[in-house]
Formats: sequence, structure tokens, C-alpha cells
Amino acid sequence: MNDDLKNQIKLHSAGATVRHWSVFEHLKSHRNDFELDQEFINKWVLPFYMKIRSINDTSWIENIKQLKDEITEEVTLALLGDFNWRTRLVGAYLSAIKNYENQIDIIGVHLLKSEVCYVGDLYSLVFTFYNQPKTREYLNQYLNHYLQKPELYFDQDSVLESIIYLDKVNDTNDFSKHLESWKKMNESRNELSKIRNLQVAKILEEQEGKDKSDEYIKAINGFIPNHDLNIQHISKQIEILKELREYCK
Repeated sequence: MNDDLKNQIKLHSAGATVRHWSVFEHLKSHRNDFELDQEFINKWVLPFYMKIRSINDTSWIENIKQLKDEITEEVTLALLGDFNWRTRLVGAYLSAIKNYENQIDIIGVHLLKSEVCYVGDLYSLVFTFYNQPKTREYLNQYLNHYLQKPELYFDQDSVLESIIYLDKVNDTNDFSKHLESWKKMNESRNELSKIRNLQVAKILEEQEGKDKSDEYIKAINGFIPNHDLNIQHISKQIEILKELREYCK
């Protein structure tokens, strides 16, 4: 296996599944100049990265409470500085629990640059929890850019749900600023999907015959995209964060 292929596999595992250029390239990301050791990963990452989003199985909450005195700025900075969605996810969450406001800009740059996938919704949750002018601005900046990028299936919907939640608790109306862009993005995505589906159908016809192609077209024509936004999940997540913030003071 050559070095280039090894690097591609490493990037994919880290969550850099979509490489893209954005207007935020000039922002400097917080990056470690060292590798996290396995003992650190076993303690801080593996027990939590798949569970932190859960609002049903909340057994992980007690595990975090047991570590409250060991969660330090050094730990969260190391997690946030690792180029991997798993570590950054846990780092952002623990940073919010401990109210490390000096790390808001680190998380904000990670959100805007979207260097790794699978974690933008967690950054959005953290900024919703903070509910400060700076964190709300990061959310709006994200939407101003990424709602214009229908080809990038990132965390636009999650950030919009954050905005809706914040509008509700703050009695504001920021969602209205993004509504038209959100509608246009979904319309563009529907058109992109139609083009891709026709391309797939053509390939199927060439490889497996017209019957298979017609079967595929019939199946996708019956699919209705779901563009609903709902704040029920994020509301429950915020309550969990409030509980942990209070406990870990």
C-alpha cells in the first residue's frame, strides 16, 4: 500500500470524507503538534463518542460525572486539537460542560471550516447551549455560507434547528433570515437527486437491462424527501447539558 493511499484511508477514518474549499479557509484551526496516546483515547474518547448524542440510553452521563474533576482545559484542548471527528466531538461536549468559554472560538472555527464530518451537529448543540451573541453569530455565519452549498450534505438542518430553538427561548426571529435559502437549497438538492438517479438508471440499464432500470426508477419516484425541522431532540440534549454543567461546576 503506497503512502498516498494510506493517507486517504487515514483521512477517511478521521471523518474527512468530503474535501472542499470554503470562504473560511483563512481561519486557523486549533491542531495538536502531537499524537494522542491510546491510553488517553481509551479513557476520553471510546466510552463517549458514540453515546453523547443519545437521549434514551443515558448511562454515559454517570460516567462523565465520575470524571468531573479530571476534565481540564488541557484535556479538552487535546481532544479539540486532534484531527478526528470522534475526539473533536467529545472535546467540544466536555468543554461546554466545564464552561471553557475561551475555547468557543476553537469550536467555532471547527464548525465553519467543517474539516471533518459527523460532528457539526454537536458543535451546533454546544453553541445552542451557550446561547451567547458570539455563539449565535457562528451559527448564522455557518448557515449564510452552507445553505448556498446544496451539494454539501453537511449539518445545515441541525444548525437550523438550533436557530429555531434559540428563537423560541430568546424571542427572536433569526430563522426567517434563512428560510428562503433553506427552501432553495432543498429544491436544488431535489434537482441534483433527479440527475443522479437518471444517471444510475442509465448504468443499470446498460449493465442489468431495462427491467432493472425501470424497477429502480419506480422505487425512487415513490420516495418523498423529508425536510422537516424539529427541536424536540435538541431540547432534550440541552437539558442533559444543563444537568452536567450544574454537576461538574
